[in-house]
Amino acid sequence: MELAIIVLLVVFFGLLLLNVPISFCIGLATLATMLLSIDFIPAVTTMAQRMAGGINSFALLAIPFFILSGLIMGRGGIAKRLIECAMALIGMLPGGLALVNVVSCMFFGAISGSAVAATSAIGSFMLPEMKKQGYDINYSAAVTASAATTGMLIPPSNILIVYAIASGGVSIAALFVAGYLPGILLGTALMIVCAGYAKIKGYPVGARLPLKLVLQKVGAALPSLFMIFLVIGGIISGIFTATEAGAIAVVYSLILAVGIYREVLPKELPAVLMKAAETTAIVMALIATSSAMSWILSYEQIPQAISAAMLTLSENPLLILLMINLILLLVGAFMDMTPAVLIFTPIFLPVAVELGMSPLHFGIMMVLNLSIGLVSPPVGSVLFVSCAIAKTRIEAIIRPLLPLYLAMFAVLMLVTYVPAISEFLPQLFGLL
Repeated sequence: MELAIIVLLVVFFGLLLLNVPISFCIGLATLATMLLSIDFIPAVTTMAQRMAGGINSFALLAIPFFILSGLIMGRGGIAKRLIECAMALIGMLPGGLALVNVVSCMFFGAISGSAVAATSAIGSFMLPEMKKQGYDINYSAAVTASAATTGMLIPPSNILIVYAIASGGVSIAALFVAGYLPGILLGTALMIVCAGYAKIKGYPVGARLPLKLVLQKVGAALPSLFMIFLVIGGIISGIFTATEAGAIAVVYSLILAVGIYREVLPKELPAVLMKAAETTAIVMALIATSSAMSWILSYEQIPQAISAAMLTLSENPLLILLMINLILLLVGAFMDMTPAVLIFTPIFLPVAVELGMSPLHFGIMMVLNLSIGLVSPPVGSVLFVSCAIAKTRIEAIIRPLLPLYLAMFAVLMLVTYVPAISEFLPQLFGLL
């Protein structure tokens, strides 16, 4: 088993350092580990079977649907209306534009389910405006990147669907509902930091709008926000499944962007479909190879060995959960969320269950933890997107990110050690 771990890690990180795409790193490292105990032809056959089996799931059909609906929403003028709605509601508070940035990312993340999409759509509007109003561009980029991670928790979230598959049957509906309170708590913590930072720096406060104009801006955003209630309400009430909800989200976003707002022309749809297909292919390749890696880990009994080792290190569940969080924080800094969830769920979930944590609670903790990795160098994809929009360097936004990191870590600790934050709403709706 020790040799299997060494081969897996050496091949994986060796290829990663050579800038090989991560799905190939995972697949080749898995195949190399298989060859230690399985002959070549059976190993290749097993690899193909596990990859095919990993994506042969009806629930995974929700992912391309939500990807497509998010792309349509991103091009359909939705982001602008959400920003104007947030500006009308909270723009007059201390650090108004930063708060608007956070709330807009929460709104858009709840619609698109993608942190990268939220960063791109909201950042393109907010970063130039914040710079114009005297905000430091590096701070603005840090706020956008950290706020975009709320979309990983606030449903519909593709990564929660992936966790449901990896955990072996946690309800997607329960996970979606469970993500609301942690996602809102994370956004609130970031807003508190932004308000305090604005006070220290003396950033300007927006003008209070007349009530009539506020109602007008909120009304313009309501059709977009209604998709949240349409999708989640339908899932909770049992009218349709998460996969069917994804298809309904696509139809609704088309009606909104093409029919009502008319900001997406029919001739632009082929390009949107092509981008959705490309993104889906990347995600599915990661899921397929990660499924194969999960199988070889189980075959070599690596998760059981790690679980036993961790439980012998300490009998204190608080300490063990802290260790798991620190490991996942490190993993998130180097690995994309999808393979991280698929690979490390089978390793750490048994430990968490042994400590009395529910699989649903662990899933929310894990996704929140890995979301921090999206804004952590060297791999953080959201960090790169935010820097590209702001036209700045990653090292320049690390310092303004530090207080935001602390807020995110504080929320992570609350979610880890207070199960009710994740479990209250699912219990309320009879999903847990």
